[in-house]
Amino acid sequence: MADTKREIERKYEGPAAGGGAGLPDLTDVPGVGSVIGKGVDELDATYYDTADQLLAAAAITLRHRTGGHDEGWHLKLPVADGVRDEIHAPLSDTVPAALTSLVRSRVRDAALVPLVRLRSSRDVRHLVDDSGGLLAEVSVDRVRAERLGGKGAAQWTEIEVELADGGDPAFLDKVEKKLRKAGLHRFASPSKLARALAETGAVAARPAGEPPAAKPVTAGDHVLAYAREQRDALVELDPAVRRDLPDAVHGMRIATRRLRNTLRSFDNVLDRTVTDPIRTELKWLAGELAGDRDQEVITKRLAAALDDLPRTLRSGPVRKRLRTWSRERHSGSRQRLTEALDSRRHLYLLAALDALVSDPPLRKAAGGKPGKVLGAAVRKDLDRLSRLVARATGLPPGRDRDLALHEARKKAKRTRYAAEAAAPALGKRAEATTRAMKSLTKLLGDHQDSVMSRDALRDLAEQAQAAGESSFTFGVLYGREERRAAADEDALPRAWRRAVRGAAS
Repeated sequence: MADTKREIERKYEGPAAGGGAGLPDLTDVPGVGSVIGKGVDELDATYYDTADQLLAAAAITLRHRTGGHDEGWHLKLPVADGVRDEIHAPLSDTVPAALTSLVRSRVRDAALVPLVRLRSSRDVRHLVDDSGGLLAEVSVDRVRAERLGGKGAAQWTEIEVELADGGDPAFLDKVEKKLRKAGLHRFASPSKLARALAETGAVAARPAGEPPAAKPVTAGDHVLAYAREQRDALVELDPAVRRDLPDAVHGMRIATRRLRNTLRSFDNVLDRTVTDPIRTELKWLAGELAGDRDQEVITKRLAAALDDLPRTLRSGPVRKRLRTWSRERHSGSRQRLTEALDSRRHLYLLAALDALVSDPPLRKAAGGKPGKVLGAAVRKDLDRLSRLVARATGLPPGRDRDLALHEARKKAKRTRYAAEAAAPALGKRAEATTRAMKSLTKLLGDHQDSVMSRDALRDLAEQAQAAGESSFTFGVLYGREERRAAADEDALPRAWRRAVRGAAS
C-alpha cells in the first residue's frame, strides 16, 4: 500500500566554492520559538528512470532510499513550483506496482533502471513555535552523487526547508528572508536528481520523437499545437485519475473530447484516414471515463436536491440509500477505468497521439493562412449546430427531444473546442465564439444532467421499494427534475439567439 504526502519545500545553496553553504541562526525568524537539533541521518538513495530519462524530463523522481525516518520507495510528482506529492511505498527489491502504474503514461513499455546513486549526510533541525508545534524542518544536506554504469561523480551542499503538514506557506517566506540575508539563494536545479544528472553528464533528454516547441505559423501549426496540449493533458492527468483526485477524471475526459472534436472539426487540415481510427480510440477512452464522471455529477446533484428539500418531503433513509447507490457504482466504475488505463489499447492510443503530433498527416490546407482555414472550419461547425438546434426545438417534449438536445450539446462543445483551437490565430472573434458556446453548453448540459438524474431516481426508487423502504422522496425529486428540464427547454430559443449574436461579434 502506498501513502501520499504533500511536500512544500524550498532548496538553497550558498556562494562558496563547490556549493558549500552554512546555516545561519534561525531563532529570530518571526514565529520561531526555538530551533531543535534532531541529529544527522545518513541517507542512501538510488534513483530510477528510463534509459532516456523520461521521468526526469517531466520533473518526476522515483527513488529507493534507506536511512532516515521514511526509508522506502518514493515517487515525487510535481504539483506547482516548490510543491510535490510524495507517494511512499515500503522497501522492496523491485519497484512496487503501485508506483509503476503512476508513471505508466510517461514510460509506456520502457524499463525503469537505476541511473544515479545519491548518498547524503543530513543534519536536521526543527523550527518550532512557543508551544513546541512544528513549523518547518530545516536540513543541511552534504550530497555525493554517482552516475551508475559510468564514471561521472559530483558533490555539493544544499539547505532544504520543508513546511510542516498543514503549515502556512507564508512562513517559508520569513525563513527565506533570513537565509538570503546570510548570502544564500534558491537552488538552481529543481531537485537533487536534476543537479546530479547535469553534473555527472547525464543531462535529461526530451521524450523520443517530441519536436521542440515553436510558434505556430500555418493553420496546421495551430491545430497541432492544440492537439499537443490535449495529448500532454492526457499523459499528465493519468496518475491523478489513478489516485482518484478531485476533478482528475473530468479533466481527462475534457482533454479526450477536445482531441476527438479537433480531429473532426479540422479534417481539412489532418487526413481523416489517419485520424478517424484515433478518434475511435478516443471515443472508447471517453466512454471509460464517462461512467465514473457521470456518477459523480449525478450524486452531487441529487445530494444538493435533497438538501433543498423540506424535511416533510423526506421519507425513509434516502441519504443512506443515495450513498449506497453511489458507492456501489463508483467502486465498479473505478475498477473498469483502472483496467482501461492499464490496457494495451490505452498504450496504443498514446503512441498514436505521439505519432500524430510528431509526424502529422497534413493535408494541403494545413499550409494555408490560419485565419481563412480555421475560420471556415469554425463556421462549418456553427452551421451544423444551427440545424441540430432547429430540429430539437421542433420536436415535442419527450425522449426524442432529449436525445436531439443531447446531440446539439455535443455539437456545441465541438464548436467551442474548434474556436478554442483557432483563438490564437483568430483572436477576439474566436474568443467570443468560445464564450457563446460555453454558455449554450451550460444550459444544454443542465438539461442532460436532468435526464440522467431522472434515470438514477428511477433506479433508486426501485431499490428502495425492493428493500421495503419508501420511494416517495425519489418521486418528488423526479418531478422537480422534470420541471427543471422543461424550464431549460423553454429557455433554449433565447439562449440560442444570444449564442448566435455572440459568435457573430
